Amino acid sequence: MSNIFSKAANIYNLFKSIDFKQLEALSKKVDLEEVMAQFGKMDEKQLAGLMKMMKGGGKKKELPPIDADFYDLSGKLSPEDRELQMKVRQFMETEVKPIVNRYWNRAEFPFDIIPKVAELNICGITFEGYGCPNRSFLMEGIIASEMGRIDASIATFFGVQSGLAMGSIYVCGSEEQKQKWLPRMQKLELIGSFGLTEPEVGSAAAGGLTVTAKREGNKWILNGQKKWIGNATFADVNIIWARDLDDNQVKGFIVEKGNSGFKADKIENKMALRIVQNGLITLTNCEVTEENRLQNCNSFKDVAKVLRMTRAGVAWMAVGCARGAYESALKYTRERIQFGRPIASFQLIQNHLVEMLSNLTAMQTLVYRLSELQDNNQLTDEHASLAKVFCTLRMRDVVSRAREVMGGNGILLEYDVARFVADAEAIYSYEGTKEINSLIVGRAITGFSAFV
Repeated sequence: MSNIFSKAANIYNLFKSIDFKQLEALSKKVDLEEVMAQFGKMDEKQLAGLMKMMKGGGKKKELPPIDADFYDLSGKLSPEDRELQMKVRQFMETEVKPIVNRYWNRAEFPFDIIPKVAELNICGITFEGYGCPNRSFLMEGIIASEMGRIDASIATFFGVQSGLAMGSIYVCGSEEQKQKWLPRMQKLELIGSFGLTEPEVGSAAAGGLTVTAKREGNKWILNGQKKWIGNATFADVNIIWARDLDDNQVKGFIVEKGNSGFKADKIENKMALRIVQNGLITLTNCEVTEENRLQNCNSFKDVAKVLRMTRAGVAWMAVGCARGAYESALKYTRERIQFGRPIASFQLIQNHLVEMLSNLTAMQTLVYRLSELQDNNQLTDEHASLAKVFCTLRMRDVVSRAREVMGGNGILLEYDVARFVADAEAIYSYEGTKEINSLIVGRAITGFSAFV
């Protein structure tokens, strides 16, 4: 008897909030007698479930936050470093994200953001003196990742400025050159580029630069071409690496914008990093004074010091690119409804998401340790190369899966992942290909050099 009363109470509760007019309207749509008969056949559990459904499921399901730092590596940062990380994140989300697809599509650079980047006071972050913050390599990596999380082009622009261009002067320049150039570059009053790669020389730069330098009295005459040089079309300070015809060793030169014999043409029709203004530099009897020769560069080994320092940053950038793709894909799958449910609730989609997060978490822990080695002055070429190889390979897998779970929408710029997929291809190649970096690691672990 109690069971009957309980059922009756549940049925009453279903209808007690319905007024007469609503009940009258309902009766025109359904057979109320049949409905009541069906209710009578239900057990208490079924009735309770029906009540929950009619109430909209009760409290709306609260989803976990979208955060790819699954192992909470940010929790290891000091409060000051965490504050800086969030400051850069907010800048990228509020100043860059709203405009990035428009500029990427037009292959133009948003010059208006340069003063805003300067306000962050992060340029030359690891350098001591010259107005630089003198923070850790770990923070330099985190900044690269935060920028790459929104846009790899802006991360590349910053990496060229803060790492390659300023780093060349910091590592290879005289004290006078550092004092002259670095403070203004740190404030982004002067923009730099880094000219190493050539039309016919990429991986073989260590042994075969075709750009030549010939000393004549107190000046040097540079001839040849450089290709894929980021920022070159608008840079004030261009670091040019050339082979000295007299001793066949690599020398570094600071070539200023407007220097006679210097020309930079924009490389068009790129499918990746379209915001980055890559240039084809042509040097035709370009005269550079001895004062603008990097005084502490005497061979390619000195160039390698700069590359070793910045290659770790590229690994971090790959982490950022992968993270941006993963978080965009996760957000999309939680909002995209198919078959009456968010596609994030389907097993195959969850498998893709977990594979992406697994790759990303492995990348994050690797680069975190890499930066610890760098901060302890223990970083080697093979450490940096292994990170570049692994992180860019896994990045490609992550962005591919992000594209996969988004279906046709994955190729539209408005969903961001298409841009991450394209930009990942450039990150995969620059600062040393997968093959070259693998050979650097292979030489270290076997004791044999497989280079030609």
